[in-house]
Amino acid sequence: MKKTFLMGVAALALLAGSAQAAELKFKPGEDSKFNWSSYDSFKSGHDLKGQTLAIFGPWRGEDQVLFESILDYFRAATGVDVKYSSSENYEQQIVIDTQAGSPPDVAILPQPGLIADLASKGYLTPLAEGTDKWLLDNYSAGQSWVDLSTYAGKDGKKQVYAFPYKIDVKSLVWYVPENFEDAGYQVPKTMEELKALTEKIAADGGKPWCIGLGSGGATGWPATDWVEDLMLRTQTPETYDKWVTNAIPFNDPAVLGAIDEFGWFAKNDKFVDGGVAAVSATDFRDSPKGLFSSPPKCYLHKQASFIPSFFPEGTKVGQDVDFFFMPPYASKPELGNPVLGAGTLAMVTKDTPASRAFIDFLKTPIAHEVWMAQSSFLTPYKSVNKDAYANGAMKKQGEILLNATTFRFDGSDLMPGKIGAGAFWTGMIDYVGGKSSADVGAQIQKAWDAIK
Repeated sequence: MKKTFLMGVAALALLAGSAQAAELKFKPGEDSKFNWSSYDSFKSGHDLKGQTLAIFGPWRGEDQVLFESILDYFRAATGVDVKYSSSENYEQQIVIDTQAGSPPDVAILPQPGLIADLASKGYLTPLAEGTDKWLLDNYSAGQSWVDLSTYAGKDGKKQVYAFPYKIDVKSLVWYVPENFEDAGYQVPKTMEELKALTEKIAADGGKPWCIGLGSGGATGWPATDWVEDLMLRTQTPETYDKWVTNAIPFNDPAVLGAIDEFGWFAKNDKFVDGGVAAVSATDFRDSPKGLFSSPPKCYLHKQASFIPSFFPEGTKVGQDVDFFFMPPYASKPELGNPVLGAGTLAMVTKDTPASRAFIDFLKTPIAHEVWMAQSSFLTPYKSVNKDAYANGAMKKQGEILLNATTFRFDGSDLMPGKIGAGAFWTGMIDYVGGKSSADVGAQIQKAWDAIK
């Protein structure tokens, strides 16, 4: 495997710069779409030969191969002997390792709630002073990233403990351009237009949406993404933050309003393929298939950037299928362009020159562009070359991130597990099944109140 080969030659590569350079995915200086000056600048200030760095993260399989290709540049620039590891149960493993006093030097995690817990117990080292200003200046919707990276330490003092790197976008609606062209439909730019299009498709005798909430033991989670996106389009980011921390209850009118906005789409037999009864019964992996039938069983499907994995084999994004940003309300211009998503954050779990240097490395455009040029990587970093993206779909999603006025992490992932991965899921199934938003909101809040 590539990973094994690269790690096997690491020692030789450190002794022979030309050998290391030969292993880099893209040779420095040879492709103008990369910001090689950022790599050269970082390299000139970080000679750390002889030092080691242990990184623990969530990436396995192909994602690990991609991350190793990024680490190669850090190895070549610094001389650091880097070893990356992961685990199928990485969330539990990082807790075990930190509690045992044997943490990695750097941990990379996709769960802000877990990061908050590690910080509160004193297992993380605050990042360098000025990291907050760097995020404000260099990431679009910078304050959102500062907020996501800031946690209370063991002493209760809030500091920047995490650096966001590799982001996913959830605020996407998928459609087949040929179906739109045949029917004369236009991509909506506002939520009002999206609702009007929904009504138009139904009036024309079609089904606007394919919606599936089935996911085995996790059934219901796709509905939480809908509600979170609609919260960001009907309420301020501050209200969203209060909701996910229980500063306002689940039966607050603001939350119930977002749930009912979801219901406007999902609880109408005329709007959903198979009718309302199919919403909970359809597996989320099967739900987009209606876009590709002939004639189409539906015209629209809301899901995150990963969903093409479940499209028919050979489907080309940008040609056979495309997407648009789930639009904001024209009537609420003050809310801007909010983006819902997820992602990973890097933390220093053992303070060493190499771990500090790695965080500095993530601030270079090259650390983003090399992954951008391959697959499965989005960034809000304003200084990267957008033309480095491997394809048009990734570039378009990257532009959605760059145009965001607000970014918020998946709300259910920020809530306690019993709520975000429990009562919220089952509550949405009950809601689609006929319960009112008020009853469901009260039901979820009761579960939250019961948490000690």
